[in-house]
Amino acid sequence: MTNPTAAMLVIGDEILSGRTRDSNMHHLARELTAHGIRLVEARMVADDHAGIVAALNELRGRVDHLFTSGGIGPTHDDITADAVAAAFDVPIGIRDDARALLEAHYQRTGLDLNAARLRMARVPDGASLIDNPVSAAPGFTLGNVHVMAGVPAIFQAMLASVLPGLTSGAALLSQSVDVHRGEGEIAGPLGDLAARYPALSFGSYPWIRDGAHGTQIVVRGTDGGQLDAAMVELMTLLDQRG
Repeated sequence: MTNPTAAMLVIGDEILSGRTRDSNMHHLARELTAHGIRLVEARMVADDHAGIVAALNELRGRVDHLFTSGGIGPTHDDITADAVAAAFDVPIGIRDDARALLEAHYQRTGLDLNAARLRMARVPDGASLIDNPVSAAPGFTLGNVHVMAGVPAIFQAMLASVLPGLTSGAALLSQSVDVHRGEGEIAGPLGDLAARYPALSFGSYPWIRDGAHGTQIVVRGTDGGQLDAAMVELMTLLDQRG
């Protein structure tokens, strides 16, 4: 079975301006790998309605799952929900179940559920809610698009709610080895090895440590037997080259 694919759309001017460092993509990649879903693309887009709609429509048509982060809070620049509704050409409005979650949360905290906070209960028609155990305001899933908050703790909690309901693929396995040689010395033999194992992915990543340089070779795939065989050949190849 081919592993499901995914993409991520990170939304927000604060990411593109450098004010905020994105950590959600890293977390998503690790969790999807463990779940047997291949993250094949990640993209960042500003708080621009037309830009978000265009990115949503392009990405959701090319992957099994599209995850978004950011833009579902209470302020005027939180426009992700509206953009998702526009991308799917469906109405959007305050949902009774989302409102009930917010009402219960703000009653517990003693804060007022004002008009700004109530914006977080606006959900496109046909979407299902994503649980938010951190701050109650839900994300939502519409079609193959999973819309989640940008705050890392909330994003992680929402992802933990979504993942169990997604079809997983074979576990994505990896093995690695550090080589005290530059990429240029091993590129040819490594390319030949990769050609003999087309079902595996071979990556080489240069490093510099304490003035010394080298390369980390990482081999990935879903077939443990092929992965082991490739690593044996790789180690033999490296030994032969001294």
